[in-house]
Amino acid sequence: MAETNVNKFFPVSWEELHRNSKALAWRLLDLGPWKGIVAITRGGMVPAAVVARELDIRVIETVSIVAYEPDDTKPQQAPEARVLKTPANVGDGEGWLVVDDLVDTGRTAEVLRKILPKAHYATVYAKPLGRPLVDTFVTGVSQDTWIYFPWDVELQFTQPIAMKTIGGE
Repeated sequence: MAETNVNKFFPVSWEELHRNSKALAWRLLDLGPWKGIVAITRGGMVPAAVVARELDIRVIETVSIVAYEPDDTKPQQAPEARVLKTPANVGDGEGWLVVDDLVDTGRTAEVLRKILPKAHYATVYAKPLGRPLVDTFVTGVSQDTWIYFPWDVELQFTQPIAMKTIGGE
């Protein structure tokens, strides 16, 4: 898939992520029962913990897929998504809930759907390119928005939006 130009930034606080993850749990409540959760590392681990608590799910597996590579300012899409670890004892995913923080282009979900074709895919945030690959999400964001999750940022001063667009940076 082609890279998307990012020109909007959306910082998410811990409180907001918790609230939206809990909203995701509400949407998933009547779709179970679930055998367990597969958290997509690393971003899906925090939402998966909140969903697991709210839905009283005790079994949590992980899957590790690298779809982005770090650089100095923001991660860049890797040439191809790589599976580093598959979840144990989940078969084809039937009865399992897969949780991630965000579906962006859908590359991670495409790879994972081949591994767990019968799982239910849920994300907190969804961009248009990835939406068709998830079953449940809470908040839609535009494709040209970069979400800064709380583990990605530190608190610091920032220019007002008007200052950035009028004459500044």
